[in-house]
Order: sequence, then structure tokens, then C-alpha cells
Amino acid sequence: MDLIKAIIIAIIEGLTEYLPVSSTAHMIFTSSVFGIQEDEFVKMFQVSIQFGAILAVVFLYWKKFFDFKNFSFYLKLAIAVIPALVLGKLFDDKIEAVLGDPVPIAVVLIIGGIVLLFIDKLFTINTIVDEKDVSYKSALIIGFWQCLAMMPGTSRSAASIIGGMQQKLTRKAAAEFSFFLAVPTMLAVTVYSIFVKDWDYKGVEQKGFEMLMQGDNLMLFLVGNIVAFVVAVIAIKFFIGVLTKYGFKPWGWYRIIVGIVLLVYFTQFA
Repeated sequence: MDLIKAIIIAIIEGLTEYLPVSSTAHMIFTSSVFGIQEDEFVKMFQVSIQFGAILAVVFLYWKKFFDFKNFSFYLKLAIAVIPALVLGKLFDDKIEAVLGDPVPIAVVLIIGGIVLLFIDKLFTINTIVDEKDVSYKSALIIGFWQCLAMMPGTSRSAASIIGGMQQKLTRKAAAEFSFFLAVPTMLAVTVYSIFVKDWDYKGVEQKGFEMLMQGDNLMLFLVGNIVAFVVAVIAIKFFIGVLTKYGFKPWGWYRIIVGIVLLVYFTQFA
């Protein structure tokens, strides 16, 4: 993977990570179209550039993240991330196996789109407008909703936002809590992929940080995270505005259209 392709993937990650459209599906499709070989470094790169997207949330909501007097905020995020940490570790191999087959991912993208068409009508009594009013129980339940995204194509953002709305959060509050929850979730995934997980890179089993030290990998990693950060900042601001004004229906139609395109592409041409 060269620098241009790394930047393209990083742009896709930054654009889609916080939208309810599945960043995984978009990166798989992008890699296929641009002929990016899915080796172990590319897989780790697609996961690790989420770090840049994490920094975008911290940057935009820095007052929230650095309000050390608000201990309950950190505790809620810690509670909400537990289900993903436990289940993610248990099903890591199965999740990676599904990533190798884009067809079910396209199907899930379509099904998720259909769900989003009706989700606004399903949750109409939403009274919680601020994270401070989210209970610890609700935080845990939203954390379990987030685990639905372990099926690639589901979208972590969509699953956690729907979970928030099911727990009586307004669309805007649910989206923001989803952003907050993404920070410990994706930070854990990034750390795991770089420092814990064993990768078979060029026939040698090694940790992610060992891969980063080879060739141009570190430079690609740094550039990818910077690009993902900048694009994610723009995407988050855009998404909040569209979600507040129009709800989920536009994203539902988007998922359905993209899912059909991907399904046709991977069954007929790839």
C-alpha cells in the first residue's frame, strides 16, 4: 500500500466512522476498487487509524473530556465499554473471518438501512438531552447495543445511537453519547491491534508495533491518522446537523443504495 492509497482509506475512515453507514464496509469496498492488497498490515492500518478519529471527538468535546470534576462521565463510559471489551475478545477470530467475505457485509448494510428508515418513528418519546441525565444502567445497555456492530456492516455509530434512543435520549444526545463512547472503545481496539494482537506479516508472526517499524509503514500510519482526524472533525459537525434536522431516513436510503451496489459488485465483478 502506497501513500496515496493510505490517504484514501484514511479519508473514508474519517468520513464514515461516526456516521451510521459502516466504515468497515466502505473501507473494504475502497480497498477492492483501488486494488489494495488485504495483507496483515492493511488490516491493522484500517483499525489503527481509528486513533485519529478518536482524537477528533476529544478535540471537539474537549471541555467534556477534560472536566475532571465530572467523575460520573468517565464512569459511565467505563461501564458502557465493558460489553464490547469482553465480547470483542471472545469473538475476535470470528469477526475477522467475516471481514474476509464482503457479501454478508453488503447484506447487513442493506438490512441496517431498512431499519434506519423506521427508527425515528419507533422511538418518539425521548426526554434525555444531556449526558449528565444518562443513568449507569442506561450506559451499560447502550454498551450492549454497541456490540451489535461486531457484525461488520452494522455500524458502531448506528447501533449505539439507536441504543441511546431506546434509552430515551434525543437524537442529538444519543449521537453525542455515541461519540463519547467511541473514544474508549476504539482506543482499546487500536491498542489491542498494535500492542497485543499477533499478525502474520510476510510469513512472520509479530505484534502490530513491530510491523510499524518496517519500511514505510510508520509513515503511512502517522499520515493516515492525521488525515482521519481532520476529516472526522468535519464529518462529526456535518452529521450532527443532518441528524438533528432530518433524522435517520437519509442515512437509511444511503445504506440501502450502497449495500445494493456493493452486493452487485462483489457477486458479479470482484
